[in-house]
Amino acid sequence: MNEMACTIGERIRAYRTRAGMTQMKLAERAGVHHTYIGQLERGEKNASLETIEKVARALNLPFETLFEALVDGNANNDIAREIYELITAQPEREQLALLNLLKGMVAYKQS
Repeated sequence: MNEMACTIGERIRAYRTRAGMTQMKLAERAGVHHTYIGQLERGEKNASLETIEKVARALNLPFETLFEALVDGNANNDIAREIYELITAQPEREQLALLNLLKGMVAYKQS
């Protein structure tokens, strides 16, 4: 499986579940078959940009959101990318709590 397809798929799944949508509902809104959504989420299919745009629109996301911090040219940034993925999969309220926790940890270590 293509690493980029897997990452995009994981993001689609995270945003879909956060929106409380089933694969069937997302497929209906995006105009694709529900089995195709499952294949995208598992990284089994390389979607066209047109299809990704339809899925993003169905999720009420800006198209570029699914590609944020995807390729930064820095192979040593795997930890930061994993942290980013974990945090962006959470609701905004929890993202703020995690940010405050991280800031507190950094401040404590610096004191």
